[in-house]
Amino acid sequence: MSSLLPPIHARLLFVLPLLLLLTLNTSAQFKISGTVLDNKDRPVRGASVYLDNTLDGATTDSMGVFHFTTTEKGNQSIVASEVSHETAGLPIVITGDISGIVLHIKANATHNLETVVITAGSFEATNDKSKTVLKPLDIVTTAGANADVVKAIEMLPGTQKSGTDNGMFVRGGDASEAAIVVDEMVVQNAFFSGPPGMTTRSRFGAFNYQGVAFSSGGYSARYGQALSSVLELNTTDLADKSNVNLGVNMAGLYASGTKKWKNSSLDFGGNYNNTAPFFGLAKTNVDFYDVPKGWGGNLRYVWKPNKKGILKVSFNNSMGASGIRIPNPFAGVDPSQNILGDSSQTIRFATNDQYYYTNASYKQVFKTKFSLYTAASYSLDKTDNKFGNVPIKEQDHRIQYRLEGKYFIDSRVTLMAGSDVQSFGIEKSFSSYPKQEFTETLISGYSELEWAPNYRLAVKPGVRFEHSTLLNKDYVAPRLSMALKTSENSQASLAGGLFYQDPDNSYMIAALKQKPDMQLAAHYIINWQYSKNDRILRLEGYYKNYSELIHEKYNLYDPNTYRVIMDTTTLDNSGHGYAQGLELFWRDKKTFKNVDYWITYSYIDTRRVYANYPLKAFATPTFIADHNLNLVGKYFVEKWQTNFSATYSFASGRPYYNPDKASDPSKFLSDRTIPYNNLAISVAYLHSFGKWFSVFYLSIDNVTDNHNIFGYRYSSNGDRTPLVPALYRSVFFGVNMSLSQFSKDEL
Repeated sequence: MSSLLPPIHARLLFVLPLLLLLTLNTSAQFKISGTVLDNKDRPVRGASVYLDNTLDGATTDSMGVFHFTTTEKGNQSIVASEVSHETAGLPIVITGDISGIVLHIKANATHNLETVVITAGSFEATNDKSKTVLKPLDIVTTAGANADVVKAIEMLPGTQKSGTDNGMFVRGGDASEAAIVVDEMVVQNAFFSGPPGMTTRSRFGAFNYQGVAFSSGGYSARYGQALSSVLELNTTDLADKSNVNLGVNMAGLYASGTKKWKNSSLDFGGNYNNTAPFFGLAKTNVDFYDVPKGWGGNLRYVWKPNKKGILKVSFNNSMGASGIRIPNPFAGVDPSQNILGDSSQTIRFATNDQYYYTNASYKQVFKTKFSLYTAASYSLDKTDNKFGNVPIKEQDHRIQYRLEGKYFIDSRVTLMAGSDVQSFGIEKSFSSYPKQEFTETLISGYSELEWAPNYRLAVKPGVRFEHSTLLNKDYVAPRLSMALKTSENSQASLAGGLFYQDPDNSYMIAALKQKPDMQLAAHYIINWQYSKNDRILRLEGYYKNYSELIHEKYNLYDPNTYRVIMDTTTLDNSGHGYAQGLELFWRDKKTFKNVDYWITYSYIDTRRVYANYPLKAFATPTFIADHNLNLVGKYFVEKWQTNFSATYSFASGRPYYNPDKASDPSKFLSDRTIPYNNLAISVAYLHSFGKWFSVFYLSIDNVTDNHNIFGYRYSSNGDRTPLVPALYRSVFFGVNMSLSQFSKDEL
């Protein structure tokens, strides 16, 4: 097998980001200061003041005062703009520091309209208050999310509960249709490895990220290879101060720290997990003969060589193992006639996983209104599992490089262009089957223009080009989104475009020989959003048309998601389908003191024929519930320094396969499970012990002990076994300690 990290890629990974350090700014800096007044000589707060055709500038304070530094010299124009006022400029000559500048701007006819923001299909949590929906603090304080980023995203409209399978299921798409990216780099194997039929946590901790952007459709031309959605995570910048953190809970312990220098910081941490105490106190639906356990570590270095540049380098690894007894699909079959050689009612399944991930990125903003971003990443995931005595080995790898530039033409027009190259592959073996392996290389280029001709209208056209070396085909995907301000506090948005994706990894072995096309989804999205005084109401409708989906031509339907697909399997792109729906999001942090609550509701109508569905079966997939409702509430009691949180989730029944109806395509996946109901609560209490500030937390999931079912498994003799979570109800307790004081918002 070829090397997982070829020499040329290794050089790109570590050399290219460092080359950008040559752009360090060493020019002399001058101080510019003054005041912005309206036509009645009243100070204008929140005005943007900048040197024209540069990125140098500042925002005025409550007295209309501004001050910033610049390296520009000679004749310049200083400009002041504010949403409810007309833009005005003044020529200046910079030969040194300048103070006492007075800029007068005239009030216009509109009334404090915020700049329009495109929101169709997108939920963002960033430093931009006009876009904020969920922040890292929201994620860790939401009952039922268990401080898991992906679990918290499942509280937003458009998503499905993951049930007994890992992944994000968004607007009719299966888990393979959602991409998760960190600092613009795709994360392969985003969830911890585990036994079949059990969900595991994602690999992301909320406080490692300063921004969380979730797009349930119509996303930027920057990304591809996702038919349904993109979850974008942006890591934190330079740490504020040095710190030490300790934690212990019912599933393990961890320690982490930060060392802060003037222009750099180093984060480090380690953890050990052993769920024996947790599962020892709970009645499980899974027969563990080896409870999940493991360990991991991380390092992260951040350096700001100048005020407009930042370098980030990180490394993470984890190890895990577990073992469960599962129903034997060959129960009662003569051992000589089955590949497992075991005909007992249950059989052991052992999981062993090693995961490594590294990411390096550098961003530099130049004084000529241009920014450059470059990043490289590499991941390796090795699993050495056993199904009875049969070994199942798999090794996944991915290497990626991205180069992107932005040109800020003026305050209303921005042009972005970039390219990324990613090579990924899988090598796996099972029993006596021949070893399966493939390597795919994707070469992409993209461009996107953001244009806001005025404060009421924003338009973002884009296009993405992709070349697949494995399929030996090229694809062009145009995209467009726009928004229109409908009132002082509301706006309407549109988004749409084409989105291509390789066949699922399970089909790539067969695709090596047959060269099918990429799969295609066309998105059409419209929404309306009202936002005022910490209240947000959002209504969205969408239609998604699937075409060119991979379909197995001659195979009979097999509901086993872990089945082996051979390279002789006959594929074509005859699969097709649709997804359409309506969604609601309401959040209120204003009406009641110290209370934050939100309500999400989704309705979806979706059908498809793909994978090994019968040819004439056009059905709703097994991972879809037509109706999904989430009620989330949080209340902080200042006197007790305690935060209470509760989440109620409901989903209508999901389709499941009934072999008794296999002969009739019209009844394929027509049976439904019982509805899903779940009530989760959590309590967090803040207390200090000398220099140590601590948070004690208790969470209970499925308080009412509902026996939720996500489908059924049928044996060869017709017996039916429900697909259920590892636990119906769970109780979890822990404590976090830090040398830095917590605020009430961090409970």
